[in-house]
Amino acid sequence: MRNRTSPSDFILLGLLLKSEITGIVFTVIFVIFVVAVMANLVMIFLIQVDSRLHTPMYFLLNQLSIMDTLFICTTVPKLLVDMVSKEKTISFVGCGLQIFLYSTTIGSEFFLLGLMAYDRYVAVCKPLRYPVLMSRKVCLLLAAGAWFGGSLDGFLLTPITMNIPYCSSLSINHFFCEIPAVLRLACTDTSLYEALMNICCVLMLLIPVSIISISYSLILLAVHRMHSAEGRKKAFTTCSSHLTAVSILYGAAFYTYVVPQSFHTPEKDKVVSTFYTIVSPMLNPLIYSLRNKDVMGAFKRILTHCSSQRVVASIA
Repeated sequence: MRNRTSPSDFILLGLLLKSEITGIVFTVIFVIFVVAVMANLVMIFLIQVDSRLHTPMYFLLNQLSIMDTLFICTTVPKLLVDMVSKEKTISFVGCGLQIFLYSTTIGSEFFLLGLMAYDRYVAVCKPLRYPVLMSRKVCLLLAAGAWFGGSLDGFLLTPITMNIPYCSSLSINHFFCEIPAVLRLACTDTSLYEALMNICCVLMLLIPVSIISISYSLILLAVHRMHSAEGRKKAFTTCSSHLTAVSILYGAAFYTYVVPQSFHTPEKDKVVSTFYTIVSPMLNPLIYSLRNKDVMGAFKRILTHCSSQRVVASIA
């Protein structure tokens, strides 16, 4: 394979599965990919067409679904193709594009989840001022800030990573061009860059985590003061979905980019990466939709409308 690979190509070793289970794993990943893409697209569609979902919380959820769709489409299609192909190469440009897209989307999602915690804080603790504090203009600025923060991460890390000299062995022991896996092929000492990258990632995690921690601390205080059991239940229901999504993504990111590389192995990295690149984009829309009466109500209204249109069409 090395003779068939030009110097400008990388080889993705993939999941390194036994041949007898490759078909099963391929089917599972393909099903998860289809479910993730369809669930996120349905979420985006419902939020766009149902006027009852034209609120700040669902505007931010719409952005999250866009990020998850872009994120999973950046890595999984290439993984599926490589699992059924003998040629598992990715061009130098393709690898750089993959790094930029996943760095941008995951960075944007970090910031967005922090901003969603602020939205929950305002909804629970300052409901009367909610329309002002979370106006359409404010929501647009928050979303733009999240995308800008993620893009900044992509524009900083991608050119540095792709300009490092790499050795003749260009086999990446991973299923996509994740930065730590790519850096293992470097011919020079990358410890300084890795330290700076870790600092950058810690800051990207620290800012939203601080917002989330402060927001939910204030929410817990407000809930504790509530005399209504129904009010407490509604507050917990509103926040529990968000905390679940935060725990999944931030936990995986903390291991990948904050835990020292001496504690990493390629096998562990692949398991963690599989979880946050494949499973998390599928879980997010399911978490927010299945436990959300507004989303399920919008879905039922769309189905009812489509059924009525078919009946009218058949009568005509």
